Amino acid sequence: MRRIWNEAGDVSLDELCSIWLERAKEIHVGDIEMCKLIGKFGGELIDEGDTVMTHCNAGALATAGYGTALGVIRGAVDQGKKVKVIANETRPFLQGARLTAYELHREGIEVKVACDNACALLMKKGLVDKVVVGADRITANGDAVNKIGTYGVALLAKHFGVPFYVAAPVYTIDPETPTGDDVPIEDRDPKEVTHVGDHQITPDDVEVYNLAFDPTPNELIAGIVTEVGVLRPPYKEAIAKLFEK
Repeated sequence: MRRIWNEAGDVSLDELCSIWLERAKEIHVGDIEMCKLIGKFGGELIDEGDTVMTHCNAGALATAGYGTALGVIRGAVDQGKKVKVIANETRPFLQGARLTAYELHREGIEVKVACDNACALLMKKGLVDKVVVGADRITANGDAVNKIGTYGVALLAKHFGVPFYVAAPVYTIDPETPTGDDVPIEDRDPKEVTHVGDHQITPDDVEVYNLAFDPTPNELIAGIVTEVGVLRPPYKEAIAKLFEK
């Protein structure tokens, strides 16, 4: 938008707002088309009758209206497959319980909410066939930075032999950052942990960790689903080749 502003030159505020609005509409349409391609490629990874676990919200409410991780779910459903979803609640902000569950239930896709700390037991019981998550950033080696707790889910998936997929558009990939450990992790307002709404749930003067994201190492990821297809290990080579194009 800043570039468009510079290119517009000497125009009135009303003209500039009109130019910006048209560009915003183009971005909106483009994002939905891009996510539907992610859904198409990702949907092909989901089998009939699968139960898919998600972590955080990477759906229509997080994108322009279709979603990345939830786009994969929608893509599988659009391909005629019956799919069930386990939406991890995603503490401390509860995006899974509040947003993912809302989206899926509204569309008639069977969903159950699970406490974050139930993942190991659910996988041990064989209740999870695939894990699909989004990503806020993917580094040059294929490490995926996503909502806090994703790393733990990926470790459990590896242990129990459950394929773990990351769904994100190509622009999420940052070829200038070598690994996930090079990404600064935000430590957010402690009140997100100490309070539910206005109600305090921890003792006074007790400090908390509220790290918002964690990097999942590439060796735990079975595939990175993008709008141009599914990237497979070794990711450093696959990503480098992608950007050469």
